[in-house]
Amino acid sequence: MYVLGIDCATASCSAAICHDEEIISRQYEEMARGQAEALVPMIERVLSAAGRKAMELDLIASTVGPGAYTGVRIVLSTAQALSLAASVPLAGVTTFEAIARAQGPQTRGMLVALETKRADIYVQYFDASGCPVSKPAAVEEAVLPDLFSDQSLRIAGDAGERAAAVLRAAGRDIELTGGPVLPDASWVARLAGERFAAGDILAAEPMYLRPPDVGPPRKRRP
Repeated sequence: MYVLGIDCATASCSAAICHDEEIISRQYEEMARGQAEALVPMIERVLSAAGRKAMELDLIASTVGPGAYTGVRIVLSTAQALSLAASVPLAGVTTFEAIARAQGPQTRGMLVALETKRADIYVQYFDASGCPVSKPAAVEEAVLPDLFSDQSLRIAGDAGERAAAVLRAAGRDIELTGGPVLPDASWVARLAGERFAAGDILAAEPMYLRPPDVGPPRKRRP
Protein backbone atom coordinates (compact mmCIF):
# COMPACT_ATOMS: atom_id res chain seq x y z
CA MET A 1 0.00 0.00 0.00
CA TYR A 2 1.30 3.44 -0.98
CA VAL A 3 0.49 6.25 1.47
CA LEU A 4 1.32 9.94 1.07
CA GLY A 5 1.69 11.74 4.41
CA ILE A 6 1.81 15.54 4.64
CA ASP A 7 2.17 18.06 7.45
CA CYS A 8 2.62 21.78 7.99
CA ALA A 9 0.48 22.27 11.09
CA THR A 10 3.26 23.56 13.34
CA ALA A 11 6.74 25.01 12.74
CA SER A 12 7.81 22.56 10.04
CA CYS A 13 6.71 21.33 6.63
CA SER A 14 7.06 17.77 5.37
CA ALA A 15 5.83 15.17 2.89
CA ALA A 16 6.62 11.46 2.69
CA ILE A 17 5.64 8.32 0.79
CA CYS A 18 5.27 5.10 2.77
CA HIS A 19 5.08 1.70 1.06
CA ASP A 20 4.11 -1.16 3.37
CA GLU A 21 5.53 0.71 6.43
CA GLU A 22 8.81 1.58 4.66
CA ILE A 23 9.50 5.25 3.88
CA ILE A 24 10.65 5.39 0.27
CA SER A 25 10.79 9.18 -0.17
CA ARG A 26 10.72 12.08 2.30
CA GLN A 27 11.11 15.85 2.45
CA TYR A 28 11.27 17.72 5.75
CA GLU A 29 12.13 21.30 6.66
CA GLU A 30 11.64 23.34 9.80
CA MET A 31 10.11 26.74 9.03
CA ALA A 32 8.23 29.35 11.02
CA ARG A 33 6.32 30.54 7.94
CA GLY A 34 6.13 29.92 4.21
CA GLN A 35 4.45 26.50 4.39
CA ALA A 36 1.81 27.51 1.84
CA GLU A 37 4.51 27.95 -0.79
CA ALA A 38 6.61 24.95 0.29
CA LEU A 39 4.08 22.14 0.74
CA VAL A 40 2.92 21.45 -2.83
CA PRO A 41 6.48 21.40 -4.29
CA MET A 42 7.45 18.98 -1.50
CA ILE A 43 4.56 16.70 -2.45
CA GLU A 44 5.61 16.80 -6.09
CA ARG A 45 9.20 15.91 -5.19
CA VAL A 46 8.34 12.94 -2.98
CA LEU A 47 5.92 11.58 -5.59
CA SER A 48 8.61 11.91 -8.26
CA ALA A 49 11.25 10.25 -6.06
CA ALA A 50 8.87 7.39 -5.33
CA GLY A 51 8.00 7.01 -9.02
CA ARG A 52 4.27 7.41 -8.32
CA LYS A 53 1.48 9.66 -9.50
CA ALA A 54 -1.17 10.93 -7.12
CA MET A 55 -3.86 8.70 -8.60
CA GLU A 56 -1.63 5.67 -7.98
CA LEU A 57 -1.70 6.21 -4.22
CA ASP A 58 -3.83 4.06 -1.94
CA LEU A 59 -4.24 6.67 0.78
CA ILE A 60 -3.46 10.31 1.57
CA ALA A 61 -2.83 11.19 5.22
CA SER A 62 -2.79 14.68 6.71
CA THR A 63 -2.18 16.12 10.13
CA VAL A 64 -5.35 17.69 11.51
CA GLY A 65 -3.87 19.71 14.38
CA PRO A 66 -3.58 21.03 16.91
CA GLY A 67 -1.12 23.60 15.66
CA ALA A 68 -1.05 26.99 14.04
CA TYR A 69 -4.48 27.96 12.73
CA THR A 70 -3.13 28.87 9.30
CA GLY A 71 -0.91 25.80 9.09
CA VAL A 72 -3.78 23.43 9.85
CA ARG A 73 -5.93 25.11 7.20
CA ILE A 74 -3.13 24.85 4.61
CA VAL A 75 -2.37 21.17 5.13
CA LEU A 76 -6.00 20.07 5.26
CA SER A 77 -7.12 22.09 2.24
CA THR A 78 -4.16 20.74 0.25
CA ALA A 79 -4.91 17.16 1.30
CA GLN A 80 -8.61 17.50 0.54
CA ALA A 81 -7.96 18.99 -2.90
CA LEU A 82 -5.46 16.25 -3.78
CA SER A 83 -7.76 13.52 -2.47
CA LEU A 84 -10.65 14.81 -4.56
CA ALA A 85 -8.60 15.33 -7.73
CA ALA A 86 -6.93 11.89 -7.52
CA SER A 87 -9.97 9.99 -6.15
CA VAL A 88 -7.85 8.66 -3.27
CA PRO A 89 -9.17 8.18 0.31
CA LEU A 90 -8.09 10.73 2.92
CA ALA A 91 -7.30 10.09 6.60
CA GLY A 92 -6.29 12.33 9.49
CA VAL A 93 -3.58 12.00 12.16
CA THR A 94 -3.18 14.41 15.08
CA THR A 95 0.10 16.19 15.66
CA PHE A 96 0.15 14.64 19.15
CA GLU A 97 -0.06 11.12 17.71
CA ALA A 98 2.65 11.72 15.12
CA ILE A 99 5.09 13.07 17.71
CA ALA A 100 4.29 10.37 20.28
CA ARG A 101 4.88 7.61 17.73
CA ALA A 102 8.19 9.14 16.64
CA GLN A 103 9.64 8.76 20.17
CA GLY A 104 9.83 4.96 19.85
CA PRO A 105 8.93 2.35 22.50
CA GLN A 106 8.19 3.71 25.98
CA THR A 107 8.42 2.15 29.44
CA ARG A 108 6.31 4.77 31.20
CA GLY A 109 3.74 7.44 30.52
CA MET A 110 4.57 10.28 28.15
CA LEU A 111 3.22 13.79 27.84
CA VAL A 112 3.29 15.47 24.43
CA ALA A 113 3.46 19.25 24.88
CA LEU A 114 3.19 21.57 21.88
CA GLU A 115 3.69 25.31 21.53
CA THR A 116 0.76 27.65 21.12
CA LYS A 117 3.06 30.72 21.12
CA ARG A 118 0.87 32.01 23.95
CA ALA A 119 0.64 31.50 27.73
CA ASP A 120 -1.01 28.11 27.35
CA ILE A 121 0.31 24.79 25.97
CA TYR A 122 -1.29 22.07 23.87
CA VAL A 123 -1.03 18.78 25.77
CA GLN A 124 -2.07 15.15 25.56
CA TYR A 125 -0.99 12.24 27.76
CA PHE A 126 -0.08 8.79 26.36
CA ASP A 127 0.46 5.58 28.30
CA ALA A 128 3.53 3.34 27.90
CA SER A 129 1.90 1.48 25.01
CA GLY A 130 1.41 4.73 23.07
CA CYS A 131 -2.35 4.93 23.56
CA PRO A 132 -3.82 8.36 24.37
CA VAL A 133 -5.16 8.54 27.92
CA SER A 134 -6.24 12.15 28.20
CA LYS A 135 -8.18 14.29 25.75
CA PRO A 136 -6.22 16.87 23.73
CA ALA A 137 -6.34 20.21 25.52
CA ALA A 138 -4.94 23.73 25.65
CA VAL A 139 -3.99 24.42 29.26
CA GLU A 140 -2.21 27.06 31.31
CA GLU A 141 1.28 26.05 32.49
CA ALA A 142 0.36 26.46 36.15
CA VAL A 143 -2.28 23.70 36.09
CA LEU A 144 -0.01 20.97 34.66
CA PRO A 145 0.89 19.47 38.09
CA ASP A 146 -2.83 19.12 38.87
CA LEU A 147 -3.60 17.42 35.55
CA PHE A 148 -0.90 14.76 35.58
CA SER A 149 -0.27 12.87 38.82
CA ASP A 150 2.66 10.70 37.65
CA GLN A 151 5.74 11.23 39.78
CA SER A 152 7.89 10.04 36.88
CA LEU A 153 7.05 11.32 33.43
CA ARG A 154 8.65 11.63 30.01
CA ILE A 155 7.89 14.67 27.86
CA ALA A 156 8.07 15.18 24.09
CA GLY A 157 7.22 18.10 21.83
CA ASP A 158 8.46 21.62 21.15
CA ALA A 159 6.93 22.92 24.41
CA GLY A 160 8.62 20.14 26.36
CA GLU A 161 11.10 22.43 28.11
CA ARG A 162 8.29 24.72 29.27
CA ALA A 163 6.22 21.85 30.65
CA ALA A 164 9.27 20.19 32.23
CA ALA A 165 10.21 23.34 34.14
CA VAL A 166 6.75 23.61 35.71
CA LEU A 167 6.53 19.93 36.63
CA ARG A 168 10.06 19.80 38.05
CA ALA A 169 9.25 22.80 40.22
CA ALA A 170 6.34 20.74 41.56
CA GLY A 171 8.73 17.96 42.56
CA ARG A 172 8.21 15.58 39.65
CA ASP A 173 10.89 13.37 38.10
CA ILE A 174 10.88 14.59 34.50
CA GLU A 175 12.87 13.38 31.50
CA LEU A 176 12.75 14.82 28.00
CA THR A 177 12.55 12.02 25.44
CA GLY A 178 15.23 13.45 23.17
CA GLY A 179 13.20 12.47 20.09
CA PRO A 180 11.63 14.68 17.40
CA VAL A 181 9.76 17.68 18.80
CA LEU A 182 7.72 18.48 15.67
CA PRO A 183 5.46 16.32 13.49
CA ASP A 184 7.05 14.46 10.59
CA ALA A 185 5.01 13.31 7.58
CA SER A 186 6.77 9.94 7.60
CA TRP A 187 5.05 9.04 10.88
CA VAL A 188 1.78 10.52 9.65
CA ALA A 189 1.93 8.17 6.66
CA ARG A 190 2.86 5.11 8.76
CA LEU A 191 0.14 5.68 11.35
CA ALA A 192 -2.58 6.32 8.81
CA GLY A 193 -1.54 3.31 6.74
CA GLU A 194 -1.72 1.00 9.75
CA ARG A 195 -5.16 2.26 10.72
CA PHE A 196 -6.49 2.14 7.19
CA ALA A 197 -5.39 -1.49 6.86
CA ALA A 198 -7.16 -2.27 10.14
CA GLY A 199 -10.32 -0.42 9.09
CA ASP A 200 -9.85 2.26 11.75
CA ILE A 201 -9.18 5.76 10.39
CA LEU A 202 -9.60 9.27 11.75
CA ALA A 203 -11.61 11.69 9.65
CA ALA A 204 -9.55 14.53 8.23
CA GLU A 205 -11.29 17.30 10.14
CA PRO A 206 -9.44 20.19 11.82
CA MET A 207 -8.66 19.97 15.53
CA TYR A 208 -8.72 23.49 16.96
CA LEU A 209 -8.21 23.63 20.73
CA ARG A 210 -8.33 27.40 20.94
CA PRO A 211 -9.82 30.15 18.74
CA PRO A 212 -7.59 31.85 16.16
CA ASP A 213 -5.75 34.97 17.33
CA VAL A 214 -7.61 37.34 15.05
CA GLY A 215 -9.98 40.19 15.65
CA PRO A 216 -11.45 43.28 14.00
CA PRO A 217 -8.91 45.69 12.52
CA ARG A 218 -7.82 48.48 14.80
CA LYS A 219 -8.91 52.01 13.96
CA ARG A 220 -6.11 54.28 12.92
CA ARG A 221 -5.42 57.22 15.13
CA PRO A 222 -6.03 60.59 13.48
